Amino acid sequence: MKKTLIGLGLIASLIGGQSFAKGFTYVPRKTLNDFQSNPLTFPDDYFTNHSMGCLLLGECKDGIVEVKSIRDAESYFNEEYRHRKEFDQLVSELNKAGSKVYIAPTEYFPVGHRGVYHTVSNNFYLNDEHVKREHVLMSVLRHEGWHAAQDCMAGTIDNSLIALILPEEDVPEIWQEMVKRTYPQSAWPWEKEASWAGKTEGMTLKALQACNTGAMWEIYSPTPLTEEYLIKEGYMNE
Repeated sequence: MKKTLIGLGLIASLIGGQSFAKGFTYVPRKTLNDFQSNPLTFPDDYFTNHSMGCLLLGECKDGIVEVKSIRDAESYFNEEYRHRKEFDQLVSELNKAGSKVYIAPTEYFPVGHRGVYHTVSNNFYLNDEHVKREHVLMSVLRHEGWHAAQDCMAGTIDNSLIALILPEEDVPEIWQEMVKRTYPQSAWPWEKEASWAGKTEGMTLKALQACNTGAMWEIYSPTPLTEEYLIKEGYMNE
């Protein structure tokens, strides 16, 4: 669709770009041998878009853990985290909106993907290889949560569209430049603000709360093309 509104099956978060992929070395974990019920063949099908699609469609379930609170993440990684309040609030608001959060083994993700949000199921998955460290965990949770808020901005989270929440020019230059170096150009508008939100405490939480209270378009003014779409589809009055 037009630049401010797009229909996507998934939004993937990357880290390190091509240089990361070239330098990546992975030693398969023994638990891979237990993934017998997955319709994938190791090693050929793992670390690919095929394995990520299997994950998103719910056909691959082995090793995947739903996260309902910070305690689930702490149990998974055997760590103790400090950002307990924001983490739990984010997960709570995501669940209210109809989005579930999962931690999944890194084998399901193409190399370099920290997480992925699926606009059809509204769920998102965190790559366990990347999010063990707290600052990364929070960054990816906020980032993918922002994509859920973008989904809500496009009328309702129960569709396959996402829309910009903020004017592109409002995104600080540091995040604009980082996104240009990391993502394909077609994803820049949405990833710019999601990358900003990923590094800003409370930003995603505010957007999700706006979604859940029905005040999304009062708190965040839709861009002109998004407003045109929302009126046409009956989400907003003229």
